Amino acid sequence: MELESLPDDVVAAIEVRDRWRRASAGGGLEFLVTDIARWTPGSTVRVAFLDGDEQLHADIAGATAQITDACNVKLDFGRDEATGTFRRWTTADTAFAADIRVSFDMQGYFSLVGTDSTDRTIGVGGGPVGGNPGQRSLNLGRYAVNRPAQWEGTVRHEFLHALAFHHSHQNMRGTCEGEFRWDDEPEYVPTQDADGVFVADAQGRRPGIYTYLAGEPNRWPRAKVDHNLRTVDDPDVVAGPFDPRSVMLYRFPSFFYKSTPSSCAPTGNGQNLSDGDIRGLNLLYPHTADEVADLQARADTVLRSIGTDAEGLPRSDGGNLVKEYRNRVGALVAAQAAGAD
Repeated sequence: MELESLPDDVVAAIEVRDRWRRASAGGGLEFLVTDIARWTPGSTVRVAFLDGDEQLHADIAGATAQITDACNVKLDFGRDEATGTFRRWTTADTAFAADIRVSFDMQGYFSLVGTDSTDRTIGVGGGPVGGNPGQRSLNLGRYAVNRPAQWEGTVRHEFLHALAFHHSHQNMRGTCEGEFRWDDEPEYVPTQDADGVFVADAQGRRPGIYTYLAGEPNRWPRAKVDHNLRTVDDPDVVAGPFDPRSVMLYRFPSFFYKSTPSSCAPTGNGQNLSDGDIRGLNLLYPHTADEVADLQARADTVLRSIGTDAEGLPRSDGGNLVKEYRNRVGALVAAQAAGAD
């Protein structure tokens, strides 16, 4: 089983930035992370494709309709009604052809979260993935060659990431932290099959998550397992209720869990948005002016928590982030005014 994962250099850049945010924002973390990662409610987020044919592009766009039907944001795939073609981007681009840049040519599935897709500090080293114009921000590996079963659910999962959703198994209100069987069973003898996958040993003792994911095809070190699976028990982070029906909840092999059936295991079909997913979309991208005004008030709180100097200008250590945040506050104000009109 191969899990979705961003390249290591991209994960490292995100972790460095997020540590800075935590140190700068203090108690406003939950609003800082949510509001900076969120696209502006009521806005249009442009999508473009690197490869794949027009039928694949049309199918991807169709699968995301379930998302945009549920919230106040539009995904624009740039379809030309006359030709039936969709917007494309290239790795040579120096200006953004789109906010979300889709590819099918890399291994596996992944997406940057929300506005990380246009954060130029991510992938600044020039790798294939990042927040710069010529870098992939969302990948659906080998869809151009062979789509897997239930491919629509994977599309919705990755596009929810692109709209600022995180994984449900990392929700501190869930049970996954305690339900996951992190370590090997006592006296397990590391045993791999012909493909390099860790399996039960001759006595039937099973590997734990750390050992299993260290083998093929993932080859993850412990730090990467922690980043992708562990729950961060931070009292400053506001999370919604754990939703076992969410398309954002991984469907793991049964031996990952301590109990059967596990309270952490998904109960949805993995294809369609759950009621909880739809509620989350409405919270991130509300429709009413009052709800948008509430987002603006929260953004103001975070801006103050980051801090400014005596003249009201950004501190030197946080200038770019504060400027970006002020721009997002301004966009929220504009959205509210447009709604009032």
